[in-house]
Amino acid sequence: MSGQKTFSLAELATILGLDFRGDAATQLCGIASLATAGSEQLSFLSNSKFKSSLQTTLAGAVILHPDIAAGFTGNCLLSDNPYLMYARVSALFDPFEKPRSGVHPSAVVVAENIHDSVAIGANCVIEAGAEVGEGSVIAAGVVLGRGSRIGKHCYIHANVTIYHGVNIGDECIVHSGVVIGGDGFGFAPGPAGWEKIHQLGGVQIGNRVEIGANSCIDRGAIENTMIGNNVILDDQTMIAHNVIVGDGTAMAGCCQVAGSAVIGKNCTLAGNVGVVGHITITDNVHITARCLVSKSISKSGSYSGSFAMSESTEWRKNAARFSKLDELYRRVAFLEKQLKIKNEGES
Repeated sequence: MSGQKTFSLAELATILGLDFRGDAATQLCGIASLATAGSEQLSFLSNSKFKSSLQTTLAGAVILHPDIAAGFTGNCLLSDNPYLMYARVSALFDPFEKPRSGVHPSAVVVAENIHDSVAIGANCVIEAGAEVGEGSVIAAGVVLGRGSRIGKHCYIHANVTIYHGVNIGDECIVHSGVVIGGDGFGFAPGPAGWEKIHQLGGVQIGNRVEIGANSCIDRGAIENTMIGNNVILDDQTMIAHNVIVGDGTAMAGCCQVAGSAVIGKNCTLAGNVGVVGHITITDNVHITARCLVSKSISKSGSYSGSFAMSESTEWRKNAARFSKLDELYRRVAFLEKQLKIKNEGES
Protein backbone atom coordinates (compact mmCIF):
# COMPACT_ATOMS: atom_id res chain seq x y z
CA MET A 1 0.00 0.00 0.00
CA SER A 2 1.28 3.43 -0.84
CA GLY A 3 0.64 6.75 0.78
CA GLN A 4 -2.31 8.96 -0.02
CA LYS A 5 -2.54 10.03 -3.67
CA THR A 6 -3.20 13.68 -4.48
CA PHE A 7 -4.06 15.40 -7.76
CA SER A 8 -4.85 18.97 -8.63
CA LEU A 9 -8.09 19.77 -10.42
CA ALA A 10 -6.12 20.65 -13.56
CA GLU A 11 -4.16 17.37 -13.39
CA LEU A 12 -7.35 15.34 -13.18
CA ALA A 13 -8.85 17.22 -16.10
CA THR A 14 -5.78 16.48 -18.21
CA ILE A 15 -5.64 12.79 -17.26
CA LEU A 16 -9.36 12.29 -17.92
CA GLY A 17 -9.46 14.48 -21.03
CA LEU A 18 -12.15 16.76 -19.56
CA ASP A 19 -12.80 20.47 -19.39
CA PHE A 20 -12.99 21.96 -15.93
CA ARG A 21 -14.21 25.10 -14.22
CA GLY A 22 -12.82 26.66 -11.06
CA ASP A 23 -9.46 26.81 -9.26
CA ALA A 24 -6.96 24.72 -11.24
CA ALA A 25 -4.68 24.36 -8.19
CA THR A 26 -7.32 22.79 -5.92
CA GLN A 27 -5.80 19.64 -4.38
CA LEU A 28 -7.93 16.49 -4.25
CA CYS A 29 -6.89 13.37 -2.35
CA GLY A 30 -9.89 11.05 -2.60
CA ILE A 31 -13.50 10.44 -3.62
CA ALA A 32 -16.64 10.71 -1.50
CA SER A 33 -20.39 11.11 -1.91
CA LEU A 34 -21.89 14.58 -2.20
CA ALA A 35 -23.24 14.27 1.34
CA THR A 36 -19.95 13.30 3.00
CA ALA A 37 -17.22 14.85 0.82
CA GLY A 38 -14.84 17.40 2.32
CA SER A 39 -12.92 20.22 0.72
CA GLU A 40 -10.08 17.91 -0.41
CA GLN A 41 -12.31 15.27 -1.96
CA LEU A 42 -13.86 14.79 -5.38
CA SER A 43 -17.50 13.81 -5.83
CA PHE A 44 -19.86 13.22 -8.74
CA LEU A 45 -23.52 13.56 -9.69
CA SER A 46 -24.89 11.05 -12.18
CA ASN A 47 -28.59 11.18 -11.29
CA SER A 48 -30.38 14.51 -11.63
CA LYS A 49 -32.84 13.63 -8.85
CA PHE A 50 -30.00 14.27 -6.37
CA LYS A 51 -29.30 17.68 -7.86
CA SER A 52 -30.38 19.43 -4.65
CA SER A 53 -27.31 17.94 -2.90
CA LEU A 54 -25.13 20.32 -4.91
CA GLN A 55 -26.41 23.17 -2.79
CA THR A 56 -25.02 21.73 0.44
CA THR A 57 -22.01 19.65 -0.60
CA LEU A 58 -18.59 20.61 0.75
CA ALA A 59 -16.73 18.68 -1.97
CA GLY A 60 -13.60 20.29 -3.35
CA ALA A 61 -14.82 19.51 -6.87
CA VAL A 62 -17.68 17.61 -8.51
CA ILE A 63 -17.89 15.70 -11.80
CA LEU A 64 -20.99 17.09 -13.51
CA HIS A 65 -22.86 17.00 -16.79
CA PRO A 66 -22.49 20.42 -18.51
CA ASP A 67 -26.26 21.01 -18.33
CA ILE A 68 -26.25 20.64 -14.54
CA ALA A 69 -22.96 22.46 -14.07
CA ALA A 70 -24.53 25.64 -15.45
CA GLY A 71 -26.19 26.24 -12.07
CA PHE A 72 -23.24 25.19 -9.89
CA THR A 73 -20.75 27.75 -8.56
CA GLY A 74 -18.06 25.38 -7.23
CA ASN A 75 -15.13 23.62 -8.87
CA CYS A 76 -16.21 21.00 -11.37
CA LEU A 77 -15.06 18.60 -14.06
CA LEU A 78 -17.41 18.57 -17.06
CA SER A 79 -18.45 15.25 -18.56
CA ASP A 80 -21.35 13.93 -20.62
CA ASN A 81 -21.08 10.73 -18.59
CA PRO A 82 -20.20 11.54 -14.94
CA TYR A 83 -20.63 7.95 -13.74
CA LEU A 84 -18.14 6.64 -16.29
CA MET A 85 -15.68 9.36 -15.28
CA TYR A 86 -16.17 8.40 -11.64
CA ALA A 87 -15.20 4.83 -12.58
CA ARG A 88 -12.06 6.06 -14.32
CA VAL A 89 -10.99 8.44 -11.58
CA SER A 90 -11.50 5.71 -8.96
CA ALA A 91 -8.53 3.92 -10.51
CA LEU A 92 -6.36 6.98 -9.90
CA PHE A 93 -7.13 7.08 -6.19
CA ASP A 94 -6.96 3.32 -5.63
CA PRO A 95 -4.21 2.74 -3.01
CA PHE A 96 -3.74 -0.89 -4.04
CA GLU A 97 -0.30 -1.53 -5.54
CA LYS A 98 0.66 -4.32 -7.90
CA PRO A 99 3.41 -6.59 -6.51
CA ARG A 100 6.84 -6.51 -8.10
CA SER A 101 7.76 -9.22 -10.58
CA GLY A 102 9.49 -12.30 -9.26
CA VAL A 103 8.75 -15.69 -7.72
CA HIS A 104 8.33 -16.10 -3.97
CA PRO A 105 10.73 -18.71 -2.52
CA SER A 106 7.85 -20.83 -1.21
CA ALA A 107 6.14 -21.10 -4.62
CA VAL A 108 6.37 -24.34 -6.59
CA VAL A 109 6.74 -23.50 -10.27
CA VAL A 110 7.16 -26.46 -12.61
CA ALA A 111 5.96 -24.64 -15.73
CA GLU A 112 8.60 -23.09 -17.97
CA ASN A 113 6.56 -20.63 -20.03
CA ILE A 114 6.27 -17.88 -17.41
CA HIS A 115 7.07 -14.32 -18.56
CA ASP A 116 9.91 -12.62 -16.69
CA SER A 117 7.62 -9.74 -15.65
CA VAL A 118 5.15 -12.01 -13.81
CA ALA A 119 4.78 -11.81 -10.02
CA ILE A 120 4.12 -15.14 -8.27
CA GLY A 121 3.21 -15.01 -4.58
CA ALA A 122 3.82 -17.27 -1.60
CA ASN A 123 2.73 -20.93 -1.69
CA CYS A 124 1.57 -20.86 -5.31
CA VAL A 125 1.65 -24.02 -7.40
CA ILE A 126 2.16 -23.64 -11.15
CA GLU A 127 1.99 -27.06 -12.80
CA ALA A 128 3.77 -28.37 -15.87
CA GLY A 129 2.75 -26.91 -19.21
CA ALA A 130 1.01 -23.88 -17.72
CA GLU A 131 1.61 -20.42 -19.19
CA VAL A 132 1.44 -16.94 -17.66
CA GLY A 133 1.67 -13.86 -19.85
CA GLU A 134 3.46 -10.55 -19.52
CA GLY A 135 2.69 -8.37 -16.52
CA SER A 136 0.30 -10.78 -14.81
CA VAL A 137 0.12 -11.28 -11.04
CA ILE A 138 -0.46 -14.65 -9.40
CA ALA A 139 -1.16 -13.88 -5.74
CA ALA A 140 -0.50 -16.10 -2.73
CA GLY A 141 -1.92 -19.59 -2.65
CA VAL A 142 -3.05 -19.79 -6.28
CA VAL A 143 -3.01 -23.18 -8.01
CA LEU A 144 -2.64 -23.13 -11.80
CA GLY A 145 -3.25 -26.54 -13.31
CA ARG A 146 -1.41 -28.46 -15.99
CA GLY A 147 -1.60 -26.90 -19.43
CA SER A 148 -3.69 -23.92 -18.37
CA ARG A 149 -2.95 -20.45 -19.66
CA ILE A 150 -3.28 -16.96 -18.20
CA GLY A 151 -2.86 -14.07 -20.62
CA LYS A 152 -1.20 -10.67 -20.29
CA HIS A 153 -1.78 -8.20 -17.46
CA CYS A 154 -4.17 -10.39 -15.48
CA TYR A 155 -4.56 -10.30 -11.71
CA ILE A 156 -5.34 -13.63 -10.05
CA HIS A 157 -6.05 -12.89 -6.40
CA ALA A 158 -5.11 -15.11 -3.46
CA ASN A 159 -6.36 -18.68 -3.15
CA VAL A 160 -7.84 -19.06 -6.61
CA THR A 161 -7.87 -22.59 -8.03
CA ILE A 162 -7.56 -22.98 -11.80
CA TYR A 163 -7.75 -26.59 -12.93
CA HIS A 164 -6.08 -28.08 -16.01
CA GLY A 165 -7.17 -27.08 -19.49
CA VAL A 166 -8.32 -23.55 -18.67
CA ASN A 167 -7.54 -20.62 -20.97
CA ILE A 168 -7.91 -17.09 -19.54
CA GLY A 169 -7.47 -14.10 -21.85
CA ASP A 170 -5.74 -10.76 -21.30
CA GLU A 171 -6.49 -8.12 -18.63
CA CYS A 172 -8.72 -10.37 -16.55
CA ILE A 173 -9.30 -10.13 -12.80
CA VAL A 174 -10.16 -13.22 -10.78
CA HIS A 175 -11.01 -12.65 -7.12
CA SER A 176 -10.22 -14.85 -4.13
CA GLY A 177 -11.89 -18.21 -3.70
CA VAL A 178 -12.82 -18.65 -7.35
CA VAL A 179 -12.65 -22.16 -8.81
CA ILE A 180 -12.36 -22.44 -12.59
CA GLY A 181 -12.42 -25.76 -14.39
CA GLY A 182 -13.93 -27.99 -11.73
CA ASP A 183 -15.96 -30.93 -13.00
CA GLY A 184 -19.44 -30.22 -14.28
CA PHE A 185 -22.38 -31.96 -12.61
CA GLY A 186 -22.51 -35.00 -14.89
CA PHE A 187 -23.66 -38.41 -13.71
CA ALA A 188 -25.48 -41.33 -15.32
CA PRO A 189 -27.79 -43.64 -13.34
CA GLY A 190 -26.54 -47.23 -13.25
CA PRO A 191 -27.26 -50.50 -11.44
CA ALA A 192 -24.99 -49.53 -8.56
CA GLY A 193 -26.09 -45.91 -8.40
CA TRP A 194 -24.72 -42.77 -10.02
CA GLU A 195 -21.78 -43.23 -12.37
CA LYS A 196 -19.56 -40.24 -13.02
CA ILE A 197 -19.36 -38.75 -16.52
CA HIS A 198 -15.79 -37.56 -16.79
CA GLN A 199 -15.64 -33.98 -17.96
CA LEU A 200 -13.33 -33.86 -20.96
CA GLY A 201 -13.74 -30.23 -22.04
CA GLY A 202 -12.10 -27.12 -20.63
CA VAL A 203 -12.95 -23.49 -19.93
CA GLN A 204 -12.32 -20.63 -22.36
CA ILE A 205 -12.45 -17.11 -20.89
CA GLY A 206 -12.11 -14.00 -23.04
CA ASN A 207 -10.33 -10.68 -22.49
CA ARG A 208 -11.16 -8.08 -19.82
CA VAL A 209 -13.31 -10.45 -17.78
CA GLU A 210 -13.80 -9.96 -14.03
CA ILE A 211 -14.95 -12.84 -11.83
CA GLY A 212 -16.18 -12.13 -8.30
CA ALA A 213 -15.08 -13.89 -5.13
CA ASN A 214 -16.11 -17.51 -4.49
CA SER A 215 -17.59 -18.00 -7.95
CA CYS A 216 -17.36 -21.29 -9.83
CA ILE A 217 -17.06 -21.96 -13.56
CA ASP A 218 -17.23 -25.65 -14.42
CA ARG A 219 -15.36 -27.26 -17.29
CA GLY A 220 -17.27 -28.63 -20.26
CA ALA A 221 -18.37 -32.23 -20.54
CA ILE A 222 -16.96 -32.59 -24.07
CA GLU A 223 -16.63 -29.08 -25.51
CA ASN A 224 -15.51 -26.01 -23.57
CA THR A 225 -17.49 -23.80 -21.26
CA MET A 226 -17.09 -20.35 -22.83
CA ILE A 227 -17.13 -16.86 -21.31
CA GLY A 228 -16.90 -13.99 -23.82
CA ASN A 229 -14.98 -10.72 -23.74
CA ASN A 230 -15.86 -7.94 -21.27
CA VAL A 231 -18.06 -10.20 -19.14
CA ILE A 232 -18.45 -9.31 -15.45
CA LEU A 233 -19.56 -11.88 -12.87
CA ASP A 234 -20.36 -10.84 -9.31
CA ASP A 235 -19.52 -12.85 -6.18
CA GLN A 236 -20.81 -16.42 -5.78
CA THR A 237 -21.87 -16.81 -9.39
CA MET A 238 -22.26 -20.39 -10.64
CA ILE A 239 -21.63 -21.24 -14.29
CA ALA A 240 -22.23 -24.91 -15.09
CA HIS A 241 -20.63 -27.08 -17.76
CA ASN A 242 -20.89 -26.11 -21.43
CA VAL A 243 -22.57 -22.78 -20.70
CA ILE A 244 -21.84 -20.03 -23.21
CA VAL A 245 -21.93 -16.40 -22.02
CA GLY A 246 -21.80 -13.71 -24.71
CA ASP A 247 -19.59 -10.62 -24.83
CA GLY A 248 -20.47 -7.76 -22.49
CA THR A 249 -22.91 -9.69 -20.30
CA ALA A 250 -23.09 -8.92 -16.57
CA MET A 251 -24.39 -11.09 -13.72
CA ALA A 252 -25.00 -9.84 -10.18
CA GLY A 253 -24.36 -11.87 -7.04
CA CYS A 254 -25.54 -15.47 -6.63
CA CYS A 255 -26.73 -16.03 -10.19
CA GLN A 256 -26.82 -19.68 -11.25
CA VAL A 257 -26.72 -20.88 -14.84
CA ALA A 258 -27.38 -24.57 -15.50
CA GLY A 259 -25.57 -26.72 -18.00
CA SER A 260 -25.53 -25.97 -21.74
CA ALA A 261 -27.50 -22.74 -21.42
CA VAL A 262 -26.54 -20.05 -23.92
CA ILE A 263 -26.71 -16.41 -22.83
CA GLY A 264 -26.36 -13.74 -25.51
CA LYS A 265 -24.34 -10.56 -25.71
CA ASN A 266 -24.88 -7.50 -23.50
CA CYS A 267 -27.38 -9.19 -21.20
CA THR A 268 -27.79 -8.27 -17.53
CA LEU A 269 -28.89 -10.71 -14.86
CA ALA A 270 -29.78 -9.14 -11.51
CA GLY A 271 -29.13 -10.81 -8.18
CA ASN A 272 -29.97 -14.49 -7.67
CA VAL A 273 -31.35 -15.10 -11.15
CA GLY A 274 -31.57 -18.78 -12.06
CA VAL A 275 -31.31 -20.05 -15.62
CA VAL A 276 -32.31 -23.64 -16.39
CA GLY A 277 -30.20 -25.79 -18.67
CA HIS A 278 -30.32 -26.19 -22.44
CA ILE A 279 -32.11 -22.91 -23.18
CA THR A 280 -31.03 -19.86 -25.16
CA ILE A 281 -31.32 -16.20 -24.17
CA THR A 282 -30.92 -13.75 -27.02
CA ASP A 283 -28.81 -10.56 -26.94
CA ASN A 284 -29.74 -7.45 -24.93
CA VAL A 285 -32.00 -9.10 -22.37
CA HIS A 286 -32.38 -7.76 -18.81
CA ILE A 287 -33.64 -10.18 -16.17
CA THR A 288 -34.70 -8.72 -12.82
CA ALA A 289 -33.77 -10.11 -9.40
CA ARG A 290 -34.66 -13.66 -8.34
CA CYS A 291 -36.30 -14.53 -11.62
CA LEU A 292 -36.24 -18.16 -12.74
CA VAL A 293 -35.67 -18.34 -16.49
CA SER A 294 -37.40 -21.59 -17.37
CA LYS A 295 -37.65 -21.24 -21.15
CA SER A 296 -35.71 -19.68 -24.01
CA ILE A 297 -35.99 -15.94 -24.65
CA SER A 298 -35.94 -14.92 -28.30
CA LYS A 299 -36.95 -11.27 -27.95
CA SER A 300 -34.72 -8.57 -26.43
CA GLY A 301 -36.16 -6.67 -23.48
CA SER A 302 -36.76 -6.84 -19.74
CA TYR A 303 -38.18 -9.91 -18.02
CA SER A 304 -39.37 -10.45 -14.44
CA GLY A 305 -41.14 -13.01 -12.32
CA SER A 306 -40.63 -14.72 -8.98
CA PHE A 307 -43.29 -17.34 -9.68
CA ALA A 308 -43.59 -17.44 -13.47
CA MET A 309 -41.49 -15.43 -15.86
CA SER A 310 -43.12 -13.14 -18.42
CA GLU A 311 -42.25 -9.88 -20.12
CA SER A 312 -41.73 -7.23 -17.46
CA THR A 313 -44.62 -4.99 -18.58
CA GLU A 314 -47.05 -7.91 -18.41
CA TRP A 315 -45.59 -9.11 -15.10
CA ARG A 316 -46.02 -5.67 -13.47
CA LYS A 317 -49.69 -5.56 -14.49
CA ASN A 318 -50.27 -9.03 -13.09
CA ALA A 319 -48.41 -8.16 -9.89
CA ALA A 320 -50.65 -5.12 -9.38
CA ARG A 321 -53.74 -7.25 -9.99
CA PHE A 322 -52.51 -9.90 -7.59
CA SER A 323 -53.03 -7.54 -4.65
CA LYS A 324 -56.71 -7.24 -5.62
CA LEU A 325 -57.41 -10.97 -5.84
CA ASP A 326 -59.24 -11.10 -2.49
CA GLU A 327 -61.45 -8.17 -3.47
CA LEU A 328 -62.12 -9.75 -6.85
CA TYR A 329 -62.97 -13.09 -5.22
CA ARG A 330 -65.49 -11.46 -2.85
CA ARG A 331 -67.14 -9.59 -5.72
CA VAL A 332 -67.44 -12.75 -7.81
CA ALA A 333 -68.80 -14.70 -4.84
CA PHE A 334 -71.39 -11.95 -4.20
CA LEU A 335 -72.46 -11.90 -7.85
CA GLU A 336 -72.75 -15.70 -7.91
CA LYS A 337 -74.92 -15.56 -4.80
CA GLN A 338 -77.15 -12.88 -6.34
CA LEU A 339 -77.45 -14.90 -9.55
CA LYS A 340 -78.40 -18.00 -7.55
CA ILE A 341 -81.12 -16.10 -5.67
CA LYS A 342 -82.45 -14.72 -8.95
CA ASN A 343 -82.54 -18.13 -10.58
CA GLU A 344 -84.30 -19.66 -7.57
CA GLY A 345 -86.89 -16.87 -7.66
CA GLU A 346 -87.63 -17.47 -11.33
CA SER A 347 -87.97 -21.23 -10.93
